Amino acid sequence: MKLGAFSISLNVKDINVSKEFYENMGFKVFAGEIEKNYLIMKNENSLIGLFQGMFENNILTFNPGWDKDANKLNDFDDVREIQSELKEKGIKLQSEADESTSGPGNFVIIDPDGNTILIDQHV
Repeated sequence: MKLGAFSISLNVKDINVSKEFYENMGFKVFAGEIEKNYLIMKNENSLIGLFQGMFENNILTFNPGWDKDANKLNDFDDVREIQSELKEKGIKLQSEADESTSGPGNFVIIDPDGNTILIDQHV
């Protein structure tokens, strides 16, 4: 199973304070819009999403179809294939991608410790 690029999406209290903190750790803004309360920051292969007021808890995020630089991969497992395989293994989904579609889609699962995992395909 190929899950694609990995990042952690952090629920932050003040995006400006968090941006400065992670810049001091060597991260640079990679994508996003601070005016819309979200930034994606990168330090080498590490990606951190900063999200103010968008969700309650931190989220582990995987992006099928993308490499670490958000470049489209030629060979990847579609989000619906991953979803189907996890369902076959008995993993309960919190939300599902529409299996009648292709292209972008996402679904959410919760790990045994209550951590949210987002599988979010943009291509």
